[in-house]
Amino acid sequence: MDEPFAEHVLELVREDGLLEEGRPVVAMISGGRDSVCLLDLAVRICGADAVRALHVNYGLREQADEDERHCAALCARLDVPLEVLRAKGQQEPIRGNLQAWARRLRYEQAELIARPIDAAIAVGHTSSDQVETILYRLAASPGRRALLGMGAREGRVVRPLLPISREQTAAYCQARGLGWREDESNLSERYARNRVRHRLLPALRELHPAAEANVLRTAELLREETDVLEALVDAELAGAQSISVERLAVLAPALARMVVVRLAEQAAGRLVPQAGERVAELVELGRRGGRAELHLGALVGAVLQGGRLSMVRLPPRDLSTASTEHGPPMPAEDLDD
Repeated sequence: MDEPFAEHVLELVREDGLLEEGRPVVAMISGGRDSVCLLDLAVRICGADAVRALHVNYGLREQADEDERHCAALCARLDVPLEVLRAKGQQEPIRGNLQAWARRLRYEQAELIARPIDAAIAVGHTSSDQVETILYRLAASPGRRALLGMGAREGRVVRPLLPISREQTAAYCQARGLGWREDESNLSERYARNRVRHRLLPALRELHPAAEANVLRTAELLREETDVLEALVDAELAGAQSISVERLAVLAPALARMVVVRLAEQAAGRLVPQAGERVAELVELGRRGGRAELHLGALVGAVLQGGRLSMVRLPPRDLSTASTEHGPPMPAEDLDD
């Protein structure tokens, strides 16, 4: 691959409009090929003056300090200010939930940098990560959302590299003369993402050479169709935070599930896909009259009173006494590249 290829990648990323000339952006960099590619593209599109970089040194790998030095050298070369968060001494991760702890640290720090300057937070997820995420979620979480993958823009977070693959980010870095660090944990099958990458994807490619492209196209089509479905939910709720139990009972099952999920997620401020499986229970409780409550998981409770269903956020339980329930492993997009 040569410079014309790098220019092709540049135009692909520029066309999506997630990175804009002069728009402040905080690029999260690990030192891997994807984040190195991301930082270089951010500088070329936004301008070095608009870019700041964040690297988190978790201190969990022998190579962590070398990764940090590599990121510092790269930022010096590109004339980008670098902030390093050293996680040693931070709150220890909950046992069994290391990835969630690491993710929380880096996103909280990125938000602290980005908020005062109204910057986007750019992360280096590629189309390869998208395929792995979709396949993992399909296996681990039922429902339409499993097939939607990661959004190109979610609040302040943007994913400019979704149009390109992991192989293309490597080729881009080579064409631009940019080195990167390899994370040996990417070879470990301890992580669900790696099992998807090293076992499941090769098997799918054997079934059909266009397997990955077909997964991505399916997700794209479903995202477009989801916009139509979400509009139906908007119309049904009309801005309300509750719905009549009798109205819920006569909705088409798919729409009823989506309405319940929407109410639950408004209360929780996070995904609560399992709420949609409780529609029949909620209708039955509501028809009994009086007041009833039903815990839906994810710190959300359904409240049925006066013939209406609403949702409330529940206080978190005390994790100091919980040593066995830490939730499922984090999906692929929650891991470093």
